Amino acid sequence: MGNIVFPGRLVMIGCGCIGQGVLPLMLRHIDLDPAKITIITACERGRDVANEYGLRFINHPLTEDDYRDRLTPMLRKGDFLLNLSVDVSSIALVELCRDVGALYLDTCIEPWPGGYTDPDLTPSLRSNYALREKMLALRVDGPAPTALVTHGANPGLVSHLVKQALLNVAADTGVSTGIPTTRKTWSELAARLGVKVIHIAERDTQVAAQPKAVGEFVNTWSIDGFVGEGCQPAELGWGSHEKQLPPDGFRHEFGRDSAIYLMRPGASQRVRTWTPNEGPFHGFLITHSEAISIADYYTVMDDGVVAYRPTVHYAYHPCDDAVVSLHEVAGKNWKMQPSQRLMMKEIVGGADELGVLLAGHAKGAYWYGSQLSIDEARALAPHNNATSLQVTSTVVAGLIWALENPGLGVVEPDEIDFQRILEICRPYLGPVVGAYTDWTPLDGRCQLFPEDIDPSDPWQFKNIRVL
Repeated sequence: MGNIVFPGRLVMIGCGCIGQGVLPLMLRHIDLDPAKITIITACERGRDVANEYGLRFINHPLTEDDYRDRLTPMLRKGDFLLNLSVDVSSIALVELCRDVGALYLDTCIEPWPGGYTDPDLTPSLRSNYALREKMLALRVDGPAPTALVTHGANPGLVSHLVKQALLNVAADTGVSTGIPTTRKTWSELAARLGVKVIHIAERDTQVAAQPKAVGEFVNTWSIDGFVGEGCQPAELGWGSHEKQLPPDGFRHEFGRDSAIYLMRPGASQRVRTWTPNEGPFHGFLITHSEAISIADYYTVMDDGVVAYRPTVHYAYHPCDDAVVSLHEVAGKNWKMQPSQRLMMKEIVGGADELGVLLAGHAKGAYWYGSQLSIDEARALAPHNNATSLQVTSTVVAGLIWALENPGLGVVEPDEIDFQRILEICRPYLGPVVGAYTDWTPLDGRCQLFPEDIDPSDPWQFKNIRVL
């Protein structure tokens, strides 16, 4: 895989753990002039890394009032805007890039400050579902500069893992198929296989020599980003096999109707899931765009009625210090601790096991994904831990894909070439494994407690949800 040449300018917004980790990979895989790279941030984090690579660094946050005036002189047709920030509207930036002809990529759809927690907005309007609907409304007929949205590890990489996992399950269950080439044929394959549930199942076991202190939030990636999405309503793509809506579950009154939300923050809701190294565990049902886009992408319609759709959601067990940090935040009524620490150099062991669990098919459940250790991550790229490298490698893969496909307008990960992305990412993911399991969310429960479960179908959400 040779480097791609990019003669234009690149503006990167944000230089936290992902921005810092992207820089060495971007400069490794894309031939561009460091003098044409500008970093705009809201703090001093990352200045030392920018200086290491000789990059222009501006510590002056963009606002709703000044972003156009400041960015327009920096971008012209064919340039690239890489958005790795929080509190800067992704929708506003995509509109700006369309106006000037610049390419765009982000890892999530961000609102302006307060968009996640504005008490004047209903839970539905504070959701990722609503943000996604606004983003997709920017699509236009005809050519437009490519804007690849939500393309980090998750959302992003996991959409490509789903496609490879479907092909693996098809091969292992004797379902004859080539590689689907359209949304229709991909969704029909998932329906033929009988996949009822797709979990983005992640267990982070990285640990630092320095323990978490009282009044401190510790995590292996963006703390502001994690807490922000954790305070949004829990969201999940809602499958056609589900028998009943949760008592606190609601549909949205607009858009594609592919997802529901719960009347509680995602960081307070746990779900049962499984990964090969960890086995069964409880993860947080944190809202993520991929839960909505994957469910939407794999929907089969019959005369205007949903004939098939999987239930899709994130099931995330962060590093143990982050779990304790979340517990402390919840006890303070979701008020952030006065101190924050991003775990990087002090990590002494562990891995990030990130993949997709496809369940309900003929072989039960199948997990496919990355088992990247901290030691492997450090050997592969500087300024990264295991969690960040899964994100940064996918960002760079998305940058390359967008440069190779510059005129496609707003696109989501589910819609692009999964093989090309995996080709670029795979060297940075550690062991990429597939594993079948006979685990279900009902295992061991009937014998211990008389719970309200549905034994007729283990893959009902009511069985997966932890009450």
